This record gives sequence, C-alpha cells and structure tokens, in this order.
Amino acid sequence: MSGAFLDTNILIYAFSSDAKARRAQALLQDPFTVGVQGLNEFGSVARRKLQLDWPAVATAVNQIAVLSSNIVETTFSDIQRSISLAERYRLQLFDALMLAVALRAGCTTFLSEDMHDGLVIDDRLTISDPFADKSAFHGRQ
Repeated sequence: MSGAFLDTNILIYAFSSDAKARRAQALLQDPFTVGVQGLNEFGSVARRKLQLDWPAVATAVNQIAVLSSNIVETTFSDIQRSISLAERYRLQLFDALMLAVALRAGCTTFLSEDMHDGLVIDDRLTISDPFADKSAFHGRQ
C-alpha cells in the first residue's frame, strides 16, 4: 500500500507558516501518494500564495517527491472517470480527477481539507479532513 492520497491543500500547508503546518508536515512523514496534478497545483499555489521563487518551488516539489511513496501520473482514462465521478458525487472536475487517480492508485483514504469529509467514493475511497475535530462525533450513533 502506498499510503493515503494527499490533496494539494495538505502540501501547501506543509510549506506554510499556517497553524495547520505542523499537522500537514506530520502527514508527510507517513507513507503517502500524490498525483502529478497535485504537484503542478502545488507549484502554482506556492508561487502565488506562499510567494516562493522558482528555485524554492523546485526544491519543495523535489522534497515532496522524495518523501512520497508513490507519484501517480494522470491518464486519459482518469479524465474520463473523473467526469463520471464529478456528476455522481457533485464535485468540481479537478477534484474528481484527483479522486480518479487516487482510486487507480489503490488508495483507501484521500486527505483533503476542502472536499466532503466522510464521503466514500465508489465504496473504497474515503475523503477525510485531517484538520477536522472529529471528537464530537465519537460515541454518537
């Protein structure tokens, strides 16, 4: 198993000074999978929001690549599947594409702050917000 699939927002937090940075950095210490699309999105957001220069973006992408247990490329089949996922689960197409890649990679957990926490995709991939306080849900039925 190649670990949880990390959404772009987890990668961004790991390189930020945000309060969520520690948690995101801890997630990079466990086995994880990332998609090429996520690395590309990371570079774009790191330039714009984190204001990293190009050498710093390249260094950060290389660090993520070294830490990841699996980097998955996007295929045309993933794009076709993402359209179906977007329609079925009412998702943005770029989010559905990352989920399609995660499914193909065999991941069972997709860590993201900005998708539907707890949503199960195709009965085998659970979206989980690693920053959510889920203690309020324990013991409830």
